[in-house]
Amino acid sequence: MTARSRRFSAYGSVLLLVVGSLTAATAATAASAAPAAASSQELCGPGSALRFNRSAFPAKPVIDNQWLKLRPGMQYTTTGKVVSPDGTSVRKVVSTVTGLTKVIDGVKTIVVWDRDYSDGELVESELAFFAQTERGAVWLFGEYPEEYENGKLVGAPSTFISGLDRARAGIAMQAEPHRNTPAYVQAYAPRVDFLDCGQVKDKHLRVCVPTGCYNDVMVIDEFNPLDPPSAGHQRKYYSAGTGLIKVTAVGGEDRESLDLVKVTRLTSAVLSRINARALELDRRGYTVSKDVYAKTPRAVVSTP
Repeated sequence: MTARSRRFSAYGSVLLLVVGSLTAATAATAASAAPAAASSQELCGPGSALRFNRSAFPAKPVIDNQWLKLRPGMQYTTTGKVVSPDGTSVRKVVSTVTGLTKVIDGVKTIVVWDRDYSDGELVESELAFFAQTERGAVWLFGEYPEEYENGKLVGAPSTFISGLDRARAGIAMQAEPHRNTPAYVQAYAPRVDFLDCGQVKDKHLRVCVPTGCYNDVMVIDEFNPLDPPSAGHQRKYYSAGTGLIKVTAVGGEDRESLDLVKVTRLTSAVLSRINARALELDRRGYTVSKDVYAKTPRAVVSTP
C-alpha cells in the first residue's frame, strides 16, 4: 500500500474509493461529519460500529475462513494494470502467508508479506497482520508498508497498528457474508487518514481468471466514505476455498484491475527463507517506524 491509495492485496489490504457525483459542498459535509462518525464508531454507516473483543480470538491463530484462508506457506501472485491520467502501468502483487506470528493489540496474529511491483520495480514491501475469531471472522490488526523509489527504501509513513494512535482493527472478512447487510469497517487509522469499508455486493457469480474458472464467487465493494469522488470504489472477487481471485475498479481517476495468475504451495525450505526475510522487515521496522512499529512485540516463527 503506498500513499494510502487503496492497495490490492486482500491479504494485506489497499486502492481506490468513493464514486459518484458528490459536489464540493457534499464532500465538505462528509469531511465535517468525520469526527461525529468516529465518536459513534459507525464509521462506514449505520450498523458498522466496531465491537472488538480480545477474548474472541484463540491463543494459537488459525485462519480457515472459506473466503479468506491464510495458511502458512501459501503464495498468491496477481497481475494487472493501473490506468491513470498519467498513463498505464503494469502491476504485480506477490502475497505470501508466512510462518510468523506477531502479537498486536493483545492478539496473536498471522503475518502476511506482500510485495508490490509497478512496471517490474518494487514499490512496496509490507507486513500485514491477521487473526480469526472463534466464530470465523477474519480481522486485520495493522500494516507495516515500506515504500521504495528507484530501488531505495524511503520510509513507511502509512504504518498503522491497532491500539496505537487511535488505530482500530477491523473485519477483513466476515464469518458469514451475506448481501443486503450493512457495510462494515475493515480498518481505521486516523493518524494516516485510513478508513476502509466493505459491503457484500454480489454472490453466486461465475468468474474466469488465468488460474481457472470459479463458481459461487462473492464480490465485496470497498470504499472510504471520507475520500473525494476522484478515489472511486474497488471491487474484490472471492472464490470459496481459494480466496481473492480478481480486483476491479469502479469510478475514480486511477483504475486498477488485477487477476490471480498463480497459486503456489511453498516447500518447507522456501518457507524458511521467506520467514527469514520477513523477520528482516520486522526488525527494520523498529528503526524505520520508531513512533509506531517500534512499540510492538517482535514477530516470531510459529511453533507447531
